[in-house]
Amino acid sequence: MADGTNALSGHDNSQAEMMAESCILVDHNDKMMGAASKLVCHNGEGLLHRAFSVLIFDSENRLLIQQRSSEKITFPGIWANSCCSHPLDIEGENDDPVQGCINAARRKLPQELGISKERADSLVFVHLGAFQYKCRWNDEWLENEVDHVLITKVDSLDINPNENEISSYMWVDSEEISDIMEGSGKWEDELVAPWFRLLWMEFLEGDYPNLTGINKRVGVVKFGEVDIGSVVISPGSSLMAALKEHRETVEDEILMSLSKIKQERLHGAMTHLFTGGGKRLRAILPKLVGDAVGQSNAGHTTLGASIEIIHNFTLVHDDIMDQDPIRRGLDAVHVAYDDATAINAGDAMLAVAFEILAESDDIISDDLVFLVKSIGEMVRRVAEGQMIDMEFEKREHVSEDEYIEMIAGKTSAMFETCAMTGAKLSGATEQIVESMAEWGLNMGLCFQLMDDLIDITGDTETLGKPAGSDIVQGKRTLIAIHALGTGKELPSFREAYGSGECESELLAKAVQELHDNGSIQYAKDRAMFHHSKAHSCLDILGDSDSVSILREMTDFQLIRIN
Repeated sequence: MADGTNALSGHDNSQAEMMAESCILVDHNDKMMGAASKLVCHNGEGLLHRAFSVLIFDSENRLLIQQRSSEKITFPGIWANSCCSHPLDIEGENDDPVQGCINAARRKLPQELGISKERADSLVFVHLGAFQYKCRWNDEWLENEVDHVLITKVDSLDINPNENEISSYMWVDSEEISDIMEGSGKWEDELVAPWFRLLWMEFLEGDYPNLTGINKRVGVVKFGEVDIGSVVISPGSSLMAALKEHRETVEDEILMSLSKIKQERLHGAMTHLFTGGGKRLRAILPKLVGDAVGQSNAGHTTLGASIEIIHNFTLVHDDIMDQDPIRRGLDAVHVAYDDATAINAGDAMLAVAFEILAESDDIISDDLVFLVKSIGEMVRRVAEGQMIDMEFEKREHVSEDEYIEMIAGKTSAMFETCAMTGAKLSGATEQIVESMAEWGLNMGLCFQLMDDLIDITGDTETLGKPAGSDIVQGKRTLIAIHALGTGKELPSFREAYGSGECESELLAKAVQELHDNGSIQYAKDRAMFHHSKAHSCLDILGDSDSVSILREMTDFQLIRIN
């Protein structure tokens, strides 16, 4: 496909001609990396490039949406927001990203919607932020963009759509938008643009139709790969292939290690949680980091098994302390057995984890000292974090900084140690080992903040543990800290918070108050800050297939990880 002739064969001439336009290539943080034709950016594997999405609201806060023409080469016939296109590598559009996208929108709106240039130039745009996503239409065409979101309001708008671009359009209210996003009613059989779903979910859901209170985003929100017609964020195929490839090997090592325990009931308690599934991300992480910084070996599998066993040891004890009855869709170990057996199982798991490191023929003595010290420190930090978390419940005030420090130990220390020791075991330089430790730390912070969000916004079946348990247990999550610190009344939240149990109707009202108060969005913004910071830590490694897997893993923190 050197000249793109074959790729464009049979397509509309006007659309094919636009494939020669020069798009702006960017990295995951929207830094300009060069330029390439629209064809190259969208064909085959494509290239990451800058784009914009415009949302036009009228005086009644109805949104203008459009159905893309069947002549469009990429994503024909699907419903999308008011206008979607690309700034080009031309003067006025290739310098400042935000102003460049605004200038491009003013160029594109007359061409798509048929409004006058004077009308387009008069529109006042508000930039909400940018997000990265990749979505394939078919084997040949895809979108791979950092998309800037622009909104504008009009009293009226005379529209004369370009039939080569738009086949239909309509103004929709909040109820209709809900149906669109849920795929209900007449929208059940319609395809909706993935970027439209993502930007609505990230930038407007929970605020609309109150357009004056929308929170802007700092940095690029990274979604990774998404499925056509779905808002479900999914990791890239490379990460899933890597997890699938290594999972069986590391699970075999885990189960072989736990077989050291001959007492039948104790062995059953120790292996109980491993029957509940899970992607074994922590177990495979050291090996993936090893491949990205140098070369992994069999010692990385043993290292991952050791940390995964310790992780499950902490879950067993956490569930006892929190009295959570469900874990990964199973009865918690203390429920399936009893408290005493669960405590004993956790203790034995910790011992086995260190034992298998010392027995490995693939870990040299110098590295073993580093691993034992690092993992020992990790266990200590996790224990301290858990204790601080429990102590928070008895305090009148907990600050945001105190909370972040607590989860840096309780949750992030494990990701940090996986990444740091995985790099060390591959012989990486001290600078790279430190950078990978920082990557793991920020990835872990993002994970815990997203976990807190999902606890409140998810459901019991999906989570594998009681939904909303953080609220009824009075957990000092960042969401709760923000809510309590605003001074707002929030009557339903305050009634449910720390109650021990409450009716589902009251819990639903409490969650809605957290949405309306901006507390849920505040925590999400902080999660995205650490997500972006984690990506920047990987820049030291350059580009490779193995590094791409780590970037996909970073994006994977945006969804639930068992």
